[in-house]
Amino acid sequence: MAESVAKVARRINATAEEGKDSLDLSNCNLISFPDGVFKVLSGVTENIRTVSLADNEMKTISAKFCSIFTQLRELDLHGNVLTKLPDAVVQLEHLSSIDLSGNRFSQFPEKLTELKELERISLEGNTITDFPAERLFSMPSLKVLDLRANPVSAETLGALQTPPHIQLLVSEP
Repeated sequence: MAESVAKVARRINATAEEGKDSLDLSNCNLISFPDGVFKVLSGVTENIRTVSLADNEMKTISAKFCSIFTQLRELDLHGNVLTKLPDAVVQLEHLSSIDLSGNRFSQFPEKLTELKELERISLEGNTITDFPAERLFSMPSLKVLDLRANPVSAETLGALQTPPHIQLLVSEP
C-alpha cells in the first residue's frame, strides 16, 4: 500500500513540477481518483491533455474529475471495474479518445454521444448488448467505435447501416 501511495505521489509531483501535459496513474492500485491530486495539480490541470488511470481497480470516476480536467484530449480507463460514467463527462468537451475496454459496462455510456470532438471510443471486453447506433453514427467526429468482445446481438449488428466514415469494430458471432 505504501509503495502504491509513493508511486502516485512521485508521478503527480513530476507532472506538476515539470509542467507535463500528461498524467499517468496506471497500475497504482487506485479504487478512485485521489482528492489530494486536485490540490497538487490545481495550477496545471488546464495544461493536462492526457490522463491514464489504466489497470487500477477504479469503481467510479467523480463528477469533480470531469469538471477539473476540462482540457483533456485522451482518457485511458481500461482495465478497471467501472460500470458507468458520471453525467459530468459531457464537460470533457475536447476529449477525442476514451478507452473503457476491459471494464464492467453492461450499458453503453450514452453521455459520450454528446461529446462533439470524440473520435475514438473503445469499449472492448465489456458486457454491452446494445448501443445507441443512431446517436453514435450522427456524432460529427467519431471515426472508430470498438465493441469487440461484447455480446452485441447479431440482430442489432445486422440492422446497422454504419456510415463510411466510422470504423465499427465488433467480434464475429
